[in-house]
Amino acid sequence: METQTEGGTPPKPRVKATLNLGPETYTVNASKGTISEELVSMKEESMGILKEFIAKHNVPNDVPDEPLEGSSDDEDEVPENPKKRK
Repeated sequence: METQTEGGTPPKPRVKATLNLGPETYTVNASKGTISEELVSMKEESMGILKEFIAKHNVPNDVPDEPLEGSSDDEDEVPENPKKRK
């Protein structure tokens, strides 16, 4: 069910979104099909943009799993138990 305006030009998109991710701005427009199809298309495109943004700005994978030596989380320390009152 394609809708066309007078003059045979395609309709304006009914579904638009602008993603502001830090200093970067992305615009998503969906202009084909029913409103449901436009929403699905916009969601897919938005998820792709988010996935690329996260991959581009993510912390490197070579972070060590074990804490560095000399950190404040030493296992040798025994926590002090507060004295109980009767």
